[in-house]
Amino acid sequence: MAADQGPVGASPAAPVVTVAGPRVPRAEEVLTPEAVAFVVGLHRAFEGRRQELLTRRKTRRAEIAKAGTLDFLPETAAVREGDWKVAEAPRALQDRRVEITGPTDRKMVINALNSGARIWLADFEDATAPTWENVVSGQVNLIDAFEGRIDFTSSTGKAYTLKPAPELATVVVRPRGWHLDESHVLVDGAPIAGAFLDFGLYFFHNAARLLARGAEDPNSGPYFYLPKTESHLEARLWNDVFTHAQEALGIPYGTIRATVLIETITAAFEMDEILYELRDHAAGLNAGRWDYLFSIVKNFRDAGEHYILPDRNSVGMTSPFMAAYTRLLVQTCHKRGAHAIGGMAAFIPSRRDPEVNAAALEKVKADKDREAGNGFDGSWVAHPDLVPVARASFDAVLGDRPNQKDNPGSDEVVTAAQLLDIAGAGGSCTEAGLHNAVQVGVRYIEAWLRGLGAVGIFNMMEDAATAEISRSQIWQWIHNGVVLADTGEKATAELVRRLVAAELAELRTELGDEAYAGGRWAEAAKLFEQVALAEEFVDFLTLPGYALLG
Repeated sequence: MAADQGPVGASPAAPVVTVAGPRVPRAEEVLTPEAVAFVVGLHRAFEGRRQELLTRRKTRRAEIAKAGTLDFLPETAAVREGDWKVAEAPRALQDRRVEITGPTDRKMVINALNSGARIWLADFEDATAPTWENVVSGQVNLIDAFEGRIDFTSSTGKAYTLKPAPELATVVVRPRGWHLDESHVLVDGAPIAGAFLDFGLYFFHNAARLLARGAEDPNSGPYFYLPKTESHLEARLWNDVFTHAQEALGIPYGTIRATVLIETITAAFEMDEILYELRDHAAGLNAGRWDYLFSIVKNFRDAGEHYILPDRNSVGMTSPFMAAYTRLLVQTCHKRGAHAIGGMAAFIPSRRDPEVNAAALEKVKADKDREAGNGFDGSWVAHPDLVPVARASFDAVLGDRPNQKDNPGSDEVVTAAQLLDIAGAGGSCTEAGLHNAVQVGVRYIEAWLRGLGAVGIFNMMEDAATAEISRSQIWQWIHNGVVLADTGEKATAELVRRLVAAELAELRTELGDEAYAGGRWAEAAKLFEQVALAEEFVDFLTLPGYALLG
């Protein structure tokens, strides 16, 4: 399909569809008329409901701001108290002890599939900057992987190829969240949802292909991770999309399986309900740490001192409110026969500093030991070198068992007060923490504007979620008049601007004038200040950022 395709569907009753973007090699293999028509069908069937749910998010946020609290929904008590379970997991999703995450560029596809992890989260969301090239080429790369014809040669001449199929990770695709549009595909002049495009293209091209391979490859099936879900009604929409898609392509009902990231504070209060809505398609829930913290700040940003989050690096999974969240997730999943998947180990191993490396790997091991001991069935890593570390932690608990869904988890009842006890985390707000937030935010956004969604910063693999928590914390500290514990200075917009300017000067020295000039640092700093310092809180930094992408 030409990159600058004109209207499709000339009859008066048909929608006017425009696909217009920079030319991407082999785009015509993905953006076929039939595939585009399938995606447009999703848009026409469900766009109205998507918009209603996005409006509902704003209404609910206003209700939270007014009440200053959250609680479990009284109207869904029967679901929480009912005796029901999700459908049995397919063979490929029974053992999920180690999952690796990453974008869908060619090198990552090969490395992730070869990593030894049981699952690869092929990410079109937070780890992918949604340039048109990334969106389209990611679909091409996945098709090539399933057809066994993907390879990659680096600029240094290193060649990457796939291992034999039985040794490869199972692919679980994460489409974009409900809030993100795809401006390169218009229906009657309006952009479609990035979620419809990512899910629709992948399902259209690969569902039947994967099922046809099932007899020889147990790792085959159309499986998904669902991001940024804020309520069970949003899960219901996904379930209806799945039902529609399966029926449209003649795929048996219940073939799709989805794992939902519990990465918003509102979703944490609706875990049972989310699984119930997806029960014929549900595979499990995942604890998404950084987006969860971001969601807490976003929803309670003006609710007072109790909700002020300290330096992000001081908030661990053993903080009382985070421990309550993960405890509830394990309890809920195992009660309903679903997998509970733990959080990300984002450390990037370094072969240049063995001492730092050893200390960091020990922390990763302790984190994965804790998750396995607390009842999780698996966990995430960001780098192939961490796969054996996480696997050893879960092997020690699981042995030959594929999971521990028979482990009910802690018998301690998790209350709303425990989930919202942010003050109980301890820690403090410091200028060092503020400086780190500026560094991570600016450096990540600059790379994102260049089309990179997963970025190594200070030996950590960062994605959009960590940039979100960085800028939202700054907003919260400024608007709540936080006094920094290590300097006694008040957090202000002026202080943040000074730190941004100092960071840009440091980067120019670090990179050299030529490399600095070749980057997008001024744009990154401007966008960072916009989303961190604006009077009105911007819901997602990727919304204004998207206009700056290719």
